[in-house]
Formats: sequence, C-alpha cells, structure tokens
Amino acid sequence: MKRLLRHVATGIAAVLLLGGCTVDLYELPLPGGAVSGEETIEFSADFADALNVVPRTSVMVADVPVGQVESVTRVGWNARLTMRIRDDVVLPANARAEIRQTSLLGEKFVELSAPEPDPLTGSTPADVGRLGDGDLIPLERSGRNPEVEEVLGALSYVLSGGGVGQLQTITSELNQMMSGRTDEVQDTLRSLNTFVGTLDQQRDDIIAALESVNGLSATLVADKDTISDAIAAAAPAVAVLQDQHDELVQVLVELDQLGVVGTRVIDEVKDDLVAGLESLEPVLRALADTGDSLVPGLTAAASYPFPIDAADTIRGDFANVVFRLQFKLTPVSEGGLIPETLQDVVQLCRTTPAAPLCSPLGGAVEQLCAVLGSLPLCEEATVEEVAGVLANIEQGGPVPEPLAGPAPTAEPPRTLLPGLTPAPGATGSGNMIMDLLSGLFGGGAR
Repeated sequence: MKRLLRHVATGIAAVLLLGGCTVDLYELPLPGGAVSGEETIEFSADFADALNVVPRTSVMVADVPVGQVESVTRVGWNARLTMRIRDDVVLPANARAEIRQTSLLGEKFVELSAPEPDPLTGSTPADVGRLGDGDLIPLERSGRNPEVEEVLGALSYVLSGGGVGQLQTITSELNQMMSGRTDEVQDTLRSLNTFVGTLDQQRDDIIAALESVNGLSATLVADKDTISDAIAAAAPAVAVLQDQHDELVQVLVELDQLGVVGTRVIDEVKDDLVAGLESLEPVLRALADTGDSLVPGLTAAASYPFPIDAADTIRGDFANVVFRLQFKLTPVSEGGLIPETLQDVVQLCRTTPAAPLCSPLGGAVEQLCAVLGSLPLCEEATVEEVAGVLANIEQGGPVPEPLAGPAPTAEPPRTLLPGLTPAPGATGSGNMIMDLLSGLFGGGAR
C-alpha cells in the first residue's frame, strides 16, 4: 500500500512538473546556426504577403546565410518579420528584403540586398548610412517571388483557353517582322524603356497636371450658365462682323499699303532722322552731366520766390518778417553811377534782387513827377553836383536847399494830388516836399 502511494505521488509530481515547464520548439537552438552570441543586430521588415515564412527561416545575403527570422507578427493587414543577422554584415540603410525559394520545391528564405542602380541613368542611390539595430524596411522596399502554384495556374489558363493554337502563328509573324531588323527593334525597345522611365519619373507632375485639368473642368461646369450667356451674347457681335466682312478686308488691305508707304517714308527720312538724333547727342550729354544739379534747380524754381522749407517755417496763417536794409551811396558816387532822378533810382532798383518790389514803383513815380514837375528829384541834376552835396554832408556840412527849382513865392493854396489839399492854416514854405507832407499829414510846415 505504501508502495502504491509512493508511485501515485511520484506521478502527480511529474505531471505538475511537466505542466509548469512549457517548452517552445522555436526557442531550442539549432546546431550550426548562422548567428550565435552577442555580436548581432536585430531589425524588422514589413511584407504584404509573408507566404509560409516561419521563425528560424534563413536570412541570406548573396546566397550566403547571415542570420535567421526571429518572429513573424501581424501589423494591420501586413506581416512584420523580425530578423537577426551578424553585425559584421554591412548593408545600406535603404536595403531591400525579398522572400525567395532555394529551388522549385525548396524552402523559403529572406534575401537582403542593396538597391539596384537606376535603369535610365545607371547611377546608384546616395549613401544613406548603414542598416542598424532597430531599423525597419518598409513595404516599398520588400517583395516576394511568384509561387509555383501561381506559375502553374497562369500556365493552365494559357493552355486551356488562352489561344495556344495561335501561338505558332504569332511566333512566325513576330519572327518575320523582326528578321533583319534586330538593331531597329533594339533601338525601339531602348527608346520605349527610356520613355516609360521618363514618364515614371514625372508621374507626380502628370498627376498634378491631371488634377489641375480636373479642377478647371469643375470650374467650367459650375460656370456653364455664365459661359452659355456669354456665347449667346457674342452671337450678335459675330453677326455684325460677318456683315462688315468686306469692309474689314478692305481695312486690312489699306493697312498693308500704309505699311508700304510708311516704309518708304522712313527710308527717305532715315538720314535726316539719324542726323537729328546725332545733333541731340551733345545736348543730351550736357543734360546728363548736369543731372545732379538739374533736379535741385528745378525744385527751387518751382517754389520761387519762397524756399521749399517755407511751409515748415511759417506756422499758422501769418508770418513775421524782419528786413534790414543799408544804403551807402558814396561808393556809387565815386564810381559815377549815382542816379540823378527818381526814375533813375527805380531803374537802378530793378537791376538788384529787390526788383520785384521796385517794379510797381515806376508808375507811382511817373504820376508823382507829372504832378510835381518842379520837384528837384524829378529834374535831372548833374552827377558832379550830387557828388559834391554828398561829400559836403559826409564832412559835417549842413543839408543844402533843393539843388534846383523856382524860388518860393506866395501863392494861393493849390491841390497837390487829386483828392489832397493843404492842411488848414498851412502856408507855403517854399519847399514842395514840405508842402506835400503838410497836405498828407496835416498841420503847418515846420
């Protein structure tokens, strides 16, 4: 009885031990494996169809085993293979991964390779670094070879209903067409390959152009009513053009004749025109030389008689102006240019910068001298007399009486200027200037 209990306990312990120790066959190491130890890298690759690839499937580079598949998982609708290879295998970061078969009925393996050169230019992709631990090869750089079942299925379709009976005829016609034209056919295929490759390179531009055409078509469809109205409105204009067809043709004929006449005129005046342009050359050159001074001069002339900054100087609707005038007649008398009459003073003033102020005085002086003809400043005096008077004044002598004029006589009051009469109580002073001032301001002569 004790022996039986001992055997039962041993069996139960064995069952419990085996139940707690589950072993995955994929975790068992295989003898002669491609990878072992710590000197490895691990990366992944996505495949649209992983076929029957399982863990421990070989990973090869140039038909040489360099690693194995660690796991196969599902990511969305795709399969992701996690692979481990030796770290001494150098592959670019843009490497390709393909599922292939060792033979027609052989086992599957994953082939890793560098990207192939461009078939059109023959250039290889730029260096993008090395494939490293944790990298991912995307779907666009993965693929697989056709399965045997797929090849046999396609062959069965061709043999059963694909027109095998006409295969000999097709082959004969192709042979006859290409006979003696091998070089031309090769050039054609090469050009076709280049054309297709160019289209492939420009597919983004082609798609963008088609999308633009699509957008234009949508815009035209949305505005079809407006386009129809425009076409309908253009019909009367087209009818008018049709009615005036003969006149339009005649206008075009006349324009042709005008061109002939214009050409003849240009040919005849060409020399004169060239000579005129050559004559303008010195003027234009001088104008160009004065370019730096021309613009400021025109600006100053446009603002005459006030400078440009006068607006900044005058604040408000009025301005205070202070003038300081200093006259010294001695140098003028020494040069013999002393004016003799009021008219000469006005004429001399017109030759100075104060001409705008002196010009209106000419008429007033003429009227004054017409009324006061006996005024000494209205009568001509010799330069020598005036110079002597000025010299006497400079030496401290008295101011003399008027140089010329009749002696003062008592006479009844008279009108000096139209509208002016002597002030009440005024008497003749014998000085016409004093009489005039007395009449203007009132009061007797003093």
